[in-house]
Amino acid sequence: MTLKKEERAADVPRENGLDEAEPGEETTGQEVIVIQDTGFSVKILAPGIEPFSLQVSPQEMVQEIHQVLMDREDTCHRTCFSLHLDGNMLDHFSELRSVEGLQEGSVLRVVEEPYTVREARIHVRHVRDLLKSLDPSDAFNGVDCNSLSFLSVFTDGDLGDSGKRKKGLEMDPIDCTPPEYILPGSRERPLCPLQPQNRDWKPLQCLKVLTMSGWNPPPGNRKMHGDLMYLFVITAEDRQVSITASTRGFYLNQSTAYHFNPKPASPRFLSHSLVELLNQISPTFKKNFAVLQKKRVQRHPFERIATPFQVYSWTAPQAEHAMDCVRAEDAYTSRLGYEEHIPGQTRDWNEELQTTRELPRKNLPERLLRERAIFKVHSDFTAAATRGAMAVIDGNVMAINPSEETKMQMFIWNNIFFSLGFDVRDHYKDFGGDVAAYVAPTNDLNGVRTYNAVDVEGLYTLGTVVVDYRGYRVTAQSIIPGILERDQEQSVIYGSIDFGKTVMSHPRYLELLERTSRPLKILRHRVLNDRDEEVELCSSVECKGIIGNDGRHYILDLLRTFPPDLNFLPVPGEGLPEECTRAGFPRAHRHKLCCLRQELVDAFVEHRYLLFMKLAALQLMQQKASRIDNPTSLENGDSPSSASKPEDSPGPEAGSEEEGGSASGLAKVKELAETIASDDGTADPRSREVIRNACKAVGSISSTAFDVRFNPDIFSPGVRFPESCQEEVRDQKQLLKDAAAFLLSCQIPGLVKDCIDHAVLPMDGATLAEVMRQRGINMRYLGKVLDMVLRSPARDQLDHIYKIGIGELITRSAKHIFKTYLQGVELSGLSAAISHFLNCFLSSYPNPVAHLPADELISKKRNRRRRNRPPGAADNTAWAVMTPQELWKNICQEAKNYFDFILECETVDQAVETYGLQKITLLREISLKTGIQILLKEYSFDSRHKPAFTEEDVLNIFPVVKHVNPKASDAFHFFQSGQAKVQQGFLKEGCELINEALNLFNNVYGAMHVEICACLRLLARLHYIMGDYAEALSNQQKAVLMSERVMGIEHPNTIQEYMHLALYCFASSQLSTALSLLYRARYLTLLVFGEDHPEMALLDNNIGLVLHGVMEYDLSLRFLENALAVSTKYHGPRSLKVALSHHLVARVYESKAEFRSALQHEKEGYTVYKTQLGEDHEKTKESSEYLKCLTQQAVALQRTMNEIYRNGSSANIPPLKFTAPSMASVLEQLNVINGILFIPLSQKDLENLKAEVARRHQLQEASSREKAEEPMATEPEPAGAPEDVASQPQAAKDPSSPSSQG
Repeated sequence: MTLKKEERAADVPRENGLDEAEPGEETTGQEVIVIQDTGFSVKILAPGIEPFSLQVSPQEMVQEIHQVLMDREDTCHRTCFSLHLDGNMLDHFSELRSVEGLQEGSVLRVVEEPYTVREARIHVRHVRDLLKSLDPSDAFNGVDCNSLSFLSVFTDGDLGDSGKRKKGLEMDPIDCTPPEYILPGSRERPLCPLQPQNRDWKPLQCLKVLTMSGWNPPPGNRKMHGDLMYLFVITAEDRQVSITASTRGFYLNQSTAYHFNPKPASPRFLSHSLVELLNQISPTFKKNFAVLQKKRVQRHPFERIATPFQVYSWTAPQAEHAMDCVRAEDAYTSRLGYEEHIPGQTRDWNEELQTTRELPRKNLPERLLRERAIFKVHSDFTAAATRGAMAVIDGNVMAINPSEETKMQMFIWNNIFFSLGFDVRDHYKDFGGDVAAYVAPTNDLNGVRTYNAVDVEGLYTLGTVVVDYRGYRVTAQSIIPGILERDQEQSVIYGSIDFGKTVMSHPRYLELLERTSRPLKILRHRVLNDRDEEVELCSSVECKGIIGNDGRHYILDLLRTFPPDLNFLPVPGEGLPEECTRAGFPRAHRHKLCCLRQELVDAFVEHRYLLFMKLAALQLMQQKASRIDNPTSLENGDSPSSASKPEDSPGPEAGSEEEGGSASGLAKVKELAETIASDDGTADPRSREVIRNACKAVGSISSTAFDVRFNPDIFSPGVRFPESCQEEVRDQKQLLKDAAAFLLSCQIPGLVKDCIDHAVLPMDGATLAEVMRQRGINMRYLGKVLDMVLRSPARDQLDHIYKIGIGELITRSAKHIFKTYLQGVELSGLSAAISHFLNCFLSSYPNPVAHLPADELISKKRNRRRRNRPPGAADNTAWAVMTPQELWKNICQEAKNYFDFILECETVDQAVETYGLQKITLLREISLKTGIQILLKEYSFDSRHKPAFTEEDVLNIFPVVKHVNPKASDAFHFFQSGQAKVQQGFLKEGCELINEALNLFNNVYGAMHVEICACLRLLARLHYIMGDYAEALSNQQKAVLMSERVMGIEHPNTIQEYMHLALYCFASSQLSTALSLLYRARYLTLLVFGEDHPEMALLDNNIGLVLHGVMEYDLSLRFLENALAVSTKYHGPRSLKVALSHHLVARVYESKAEFRSALQHEKEGYTVYKTQLGEDHEKTKESSEYLKCLTQQAVALQRTMNEIYRNGSSANIPPLKFTAPSMASVLEQLNVINGILFIPLSQKDLENLKAEVARRHQLQEASSREKAEEPMATEPEPAGAPEDVASQPQAAKDPSSPSSQG
């Protein structure tokens, strides 16, 4: 690693424009080395196999070598062993660098250890995992962080190797015809291809049964012979055997199912590993187990590594239910003892969560260690909380207050506290009762997220997870030490437990919260308590401070961290700005806990800051212009609304200077603002006046510097403010009104504009929600967004947004109804109830009948009342009377009440007809939102003779989990700096920074994470642009696998990744693979949205080009012409994308020798270029050249035809030249449509670039002398780049292209 790299790494955080001293500031060159500690290799000696060497790194723990050995094909059957170096046993948990004498070439000996009950169980578990390693049932059942991936089905194994094998592929005939349902214009949307059959899943049967024996636990006299437990096995040859696990290993005993005889049976073979014993007694096991392990090791690691948080699949095939001892045991034991490999049984979650926060964070290695610990504990806590919440709702946990009614019960399980989302003890009476109690947990979670992100030392929050399951909302929290022993009243020393009647404050809390107030924009303020005393707070009154028995300062109930949203909170006597009233606000919402999102608060403050700069700059210029001693200050009374239009406030004399002086003016203001803020008296009074006026105009709380903050208690029922603060309160109220207006007048129009410009391209409900939330627009504004789309002049270009929005509105309304519907269903009727609901929601069958569960079995005692009812259930069969008409009426009602949008449909078929939706898409959306898992089969939604769903089609219901996502901050800074470098065109540097970021991400998150996925995608793109196709392929393959595993197999992000991978495959001349990947992407897009999406144009252009390359002209035209139609609709007929599309179609017609059609299309393209770019632009010239060439060919063809007509068959015909397109030219077009452009530079840039390249060349030379065989990678353009830019172009991204959206 060169020194240069360290220095660059050292100053990375400063490139992010962070003004405050971030924790990243003191990073020095040394620290990056620590992470990059050079690895070395050791030799491993294990019994029974050849010695092998293993690459390790100094900061690994000894236990990580254990993991590697348990995963290797030849040592995977060992679990209970220790490693010895020169006869000394190594400690499991020590780092390798702390082991004395361990160095390059050391020999580590694997020594078998005696078993204990715990070790024997771990061994059996591990053997079971090996046997099930190719079996996807854990992924379908959503357990142990397994999830699905199908990439290998389309690439036939690993891409890297196949590149070498398939070099001669160019000319091999490939079958390019896709299945009918993928072709443009197909109406069919099948569901089964979503999970194509994976050959490896027909598992090889090694054993019929492996389970715990009924003779467990061993009786005392056998314990004293070393028996630990007994296993029962039926081999594939149908031999039934009983096995003893003893301290020395495994052997056969003479017990049968009904007769206990622990004596060893023959063959008297004792084996330390269960696998070796089974190899002895079953030839089938021996053969199949070896094949299975070979296959397991061949799979890409990313297909098998656990994800950090569970991903659930909404479809699953019909699975055979097999006997599985480990699962059976897990289900019926608390399993807490040995699953969490920590002594002392259950984990103290709170202690773990808080201790990790307290780890030191002075330098990079410390921060990495800390962030890794925080992330790991959070993902473990989330998994435990989810399991607990399901157990609570399924009735498997005893309440701590069992005598109260079910709604009010609370639970403790595995050191986690669970409460249900109902309004207990009328706590939320003034806020909307149960509805408020339902949203409070998510608001609280957002608060926890925010305070965690600010990360102030000494301030602690609770681990919080919100789980929606079977219609209930469960909040899971870690437990403050000592809170259960005392009353809440005594323990709260800050904040209020009764919404602001009694309020307490505490100096230490004020000091801690003061540190969060700036980043969170929270105003320190005073309120009155019930005795009319003033109390000072730096948060909302609900936020409570409790000091735990561990002496830590906890804050909880953060549901009002952000200011209220006045558009949904009508306050008598308070009028809203005109922008709001025009849009029909304020509207009463179901609860009074509507807050603005943090993203909105940040955007609003940012907006105000720009305004502040403009105002101050204008005034300074006025002063300069008038040059009189009494400066004209901006007269703007109190109302910021006059100031928010700076154009009309300044006098005419500033106008002329406005343009030129504005930039330098802003710089002056910045300088001035800094001098005044530092307050050293150097600024003259006039400039102070300027800043004071600007501050007042934008509602800043300070008069010497820009500082906008919100008081979260304004408009909070029950909170009173002292007389002395009335003016401040009035300003704060105005600020909140302005923020509400800002959302409507800036953010929503901004979102719609971005959609028109295709700057954002949502494809399903989740991605639409994401782009709304990034701009701070809550989902309750969805109706308003759709109104704005409808009124937009570019309504047609927003068609996809409108469809997604309507689909989202319908499925969200249906989800609200489904939630209350499910609460009335008892467990035995669950699948019948869910299938009935889906029939009413999606099936065209007019009157589906629900099957009541009592039909199957007749109970003798029908009249005894069931004691343990689900919480809040009145009548357990009320759900069965729902009809489709009623459900759709309710959906329309819900859409009107909640989203203020009028749906014009009374049935699902009308909705589909009116809004152009797809039933399969609605099914996907509702399943993802509610956690339903359905059987993978073709559903006949449109049949009017039988309902689409039966109760056998509903396989499972999963929880929907919301949790905190801890971030890897340093890695993220590296990533951003890398992106910035790439955008400036420094590809090499960008590449290095992003590689560094990837290392750090892996260090914190482990191997699987959404952010690592983005990192890999960018790396792949960079390598591709720099011409290293193999690297690009390998990185992109990882990105696809990771996206499938972490985001879902049909998530829009996964679709994008498939498209990128296809491009890199084509460039590496793996044509058939490229095609099957593109077909997969097209199928997924059809399923998730349908055909009519701007992204579809890009996809079809890709498919058409590849087909053109393999000379499938007719097929190619179908795709390219569809792309042309879609582009024309979404970009307008005059757009450059459409011109390009015409050109691509013309090329195919040319190849088919249909010159008239070719000319027609190319003329269209030429016209667009001419009008948009002018006669002299090179694109226009290229197009006119091509037109000439086409005309010549057409004339030549006509001549030939005439010749034939004249002279009949004896004509002397010159052979026609029809050229199949060269791969290079197809690749060039593919690069263009995917936004990978090679931009010709100006002369000056070229000179600089040449110098830069020469300099890099010298560096390269120097380094290549050291490592002679490294290939050179300085050519920025890939093979097949346009010839006219061969003089060292600079590769760049086309910002307008959708695929460059990271």
